[in-house]
Amino acid sequence: MPSETKSLRPEAAGEAASDLVRLMARLRAECPWDRKQTFADLSGYLLEECYEALDALARENLDELEGELGDLFFEIVFLAELGRERGAFDLASLAGRVHAKMVARHPHVFGESAVTDAESVRVQWEKLKEKERAGKAAGEETPSPFAGVPRALPALLKAVRVTSRAADLGFDWQRDADVLAKLDEEVGEFKAELLAEGATRDSVAHEIGDILFTVVNVARRHGVDPEAALQATNAKFVRRFEEVARRVRASGRDVAGTPLPELDRTWDDVKKDEKP
Repeated sequence: MPSETKSLRPEAAGEAASDLVRLMARLRAECPWDRKQTFADLSGYLLEECYEALDALARENLDELEGELGDLFFEIVFLAELGRERGAFDLASLAGRVHAKMVARHPHVFGESAVTDAESVRVQWEKLKEKERAGKAAGEETPSPFAGVPRALPALLKAVRVTSRAADLGFDWQRDADVLAKLDEEVGEFKAELLAEGATRDSVAHEIGDILFTVVNVARRHGVDPEAALQATNAKFVRRFEEVARRVRASGRDVAGTPLPELDRTWDDVKKDEKP
């Protein structure tokens, strides 16, 4: 059951948002730190709050997620207040704009369009976005097929977005065997470059980038989020190595002074002891 301080009434959202907007205006007026913040200053905080919310989301900790989403929402309210001060936008105009966009992007809900499944909705969504981009790009000689893909996206997510856009336009491998062959090719080129006499850090980085890009395509074609997959592997490595370190310390030694073969054996033991 929700606590007395929480409300699950939809209409309460507007009341709470209004209170937060008034709070933000007062902070800008009376708090020296809040008063000196700029759009550039808040960009780092916005990104940090996004990642903290994503961490809580990945762990499905709903109590923590509530707090992190609240922090993220505060940064949005803060940016909206800066926009209001500039006479450019405010929280109401932000909400109105995204409301209109969502209505336009869901003609199967608010219009006469008919769709059969989630994939049909996705295809329709992309077509509507393409139409919007075409309208914005009117007058441009060669509008980019990647218009609308944020340049600041994390690399893995950006690779998913640009390859998905290309695939929607028909530029994709026909079979999984083809993309796996491409992965083998990229790994072979990486090995050759790594062993070459004239190999440089930049040339090796180029080949690593090609491998990662191809792996993203494999993930995309199988509906796997590569960022989430890598985060899960990171968490698995951290969990296992922390147990390795615990077992080494329990024997009265330090991890840094333990020979690698022994660490490897302990690692293998930890893997065996993990429950499926």
